[in-house]
Amino acid sequence: MWGWGVVSGASDAIALLQLLATKATPQPGANLARELGLPRSTTYRLLGVLADAGLVSHDAEDRRFGLGPAAYELGSAYTRQAPLQRVALPAVRSFVDRTGQNAHLAVLHGRDVLYVIEERAPERPMLVTDVGVRLPATLTASGLVMLAYLPSAQVRALFPGRDDFVQRNGAGPTSLTVLRSELAQVRARGYAQENGTVTKGLASVAACVLDHTGLPAAGLACTFTDDLDAATRAELAREVTASAATLSRRLGHH
Repeated sequence: MWGWGVVSGASDAIALLQLLATKATPQPGANLARELGLPRSTTYRLLGVLADAGLVSHDAEDRRFGLGPAAYELGSAYTRQAPLQRVALPAVRSFVDRTGQNAHLAVLHGRDVLYVIEERAPERPMLVTDVGVRLPATLTASGLVMLAYLPSAQVRALFPGRDDFVQRNGAGPTSLTVLRSELAQVRARGYAQENGTVTKGLASVAACVLDHTGLPAAGLACTFTDDLDAATRAELAREVTASAATLSRRLGHH
């Protein structure tokens, strides 16, 4: 039987995470303590435990606390399960039928993307991606488009230093500054693209599927040979963006 102190501490930790989830930006610990009606010492102790678990991020420079990458992983775990796949599979298959190109759906898993749906078109090239495969998010179109729609503080928490960036085939962002510039371009276009970063000779475009809170639930991507002309690529970008918007509405995003 758990003691009351353990239950109370767990309740306070949950309340703290729920409060952070309502904030658009990281908050000072003193503000969190005041809103929860907790002693500052208790609040900072809980924040320390949650930070050690990755559920809270701490910006030492401005002494503020926000949700950490592990909290996002917990939230996205729900969408990685059957509800997302059940809703998305018909849309992904329809996309493949319309375009004749390979398509896949991925979710963020820390600094990686995890592929949860993979649909291959007849006579299209084989891909390194498959259900259950993980790749660095900054190297894939689906990863970049999801990162582009994450709050800036979340991106900073995921990539605090240069050692957190991975390159492949000599490509990929090498710093948070470079990544943020690329993500700004993705948001301006409304979709992400990569050319030969994952596999030489192949390119991808991807659009973000948003959940009811406006946060990324998944990235829908189309992969094709890099010899496609600009007009065909633009049409595929429009198709993938429209399909992602349809999925977003089905997940409750308006």
